[in-house]
Amino acid sequence: MKKSTLFFGTTILLIAAFFSFRALIFSAPVEKLVAFQTPIETDTTFLNKAIPPIPLSIELNPAKVLLGEQLFHDPGLSRDKSISCASCHDLENNAGTINIARATGINNRLGKRNPPTVLNSATQFTQNWVGKFNTQTQLLNGVLHSPVIFGSDWPILLKTLRDNPAYVKHFSQLYPEGISKESVEDAIATFQRSLITPNSRFDQHLRGDTKALTPHEKEGYRLFSSLGCISCHQGVNMGGNLFQKIGLFKEYKSSASPTEVDLGRFDITGNENDKHVFKVPSLRNVAKTAPYFHDGSVATLEEAIDLMAAYQLGRNITPMEVDNISAFLKTLTGTYKGEPL
Repeated sequence: MKKSTLFFGTTILLIAAFFSFRALIFSAPVEKLVAFQTPIETDTTFLNKAIPPIPLSIELNPAKVLLGEQLFHDPGLSRDKSISCASCHDLENNAGTINIARATGINNRLGKRNPPTVLNSATQFTQNWVGKFNTQTQLLNGVLHSPVIFGSDWPILLKTLRDNPAYVKHFSQLYPEGISKESVEDAIATFQRSLITPNSRFDQHLRGDTKALTPHEKEGYRLFSSLGCISCHQGVNMGGNLFQKIGLFKEYKSSASPTEVDLGRFDITGNENDKHVFKVPSLRNVAKTAPYFHDGSVATLEEAIDLMAAYQLGRNITPMEVDNISAFLKTLTGTYKGEPL
């Protein structure tokens, strides 16, 4: 037999063996995969590639950041001057959200869904639960014109800002056109891009610090990955980059509003396949952002883990597994302005 023929035959056998082994692994139930797992250190090193750490800093115009921060906290953006962006997105005390299920806008009008955190939102692919706004500028316009939230419009807002000498001075120093729709949008968007929370203990682990996580937390990370949570919660934000139906294995019933059905992204698209579909939320700082889910119906992180296992993975997990995963998720709490959240 010629050497070339022998080489070719051997190559075919090796390729066939590879795909047979690959099929065995990826068709096996998760319980069977334990036999193929490598030790925790090696396993998580491989899985880390799906989750890069949050950058330690980003380059932004600091003066625009400060101006945007002032606007973010200014109730003058709402029609009745009663609420600001920070009213629903508390950066100082609640990790960019609020600790109640649904926020109120002007005239005490109740919002439809739990306000998501604005921390690390700049790198998410959409800016609300159902994908109505793709950019932070679109979101600002939606909030401004919403009769439930700010109930205002650009002529009213621009007049309010132009009547404030301090704003006139600051805008004229940063923008040739002074106060305009575009400059206000840019200032607020620049501030929101600054809202990163780097250097969590998990980020330190991702950067190679083998002592950043305890064995208990590493086991939680292994479970988080092997059970399948990581299939939706990946990327730098560990979520925030895709839509998913809530209730893949079990119908979701909201305990917050049992008689009210939230159809999710269907409200935007009218597509039957989008019923009960929502953006997968980021898990960054998740230990600080209760209550959970789009309806704010879940009070504790442990309950959220248990319910997600049932609804999204079709699994009943043990209290110990819940505790391990919870311990891991608590390592995702980062810093804001150099201070721990």
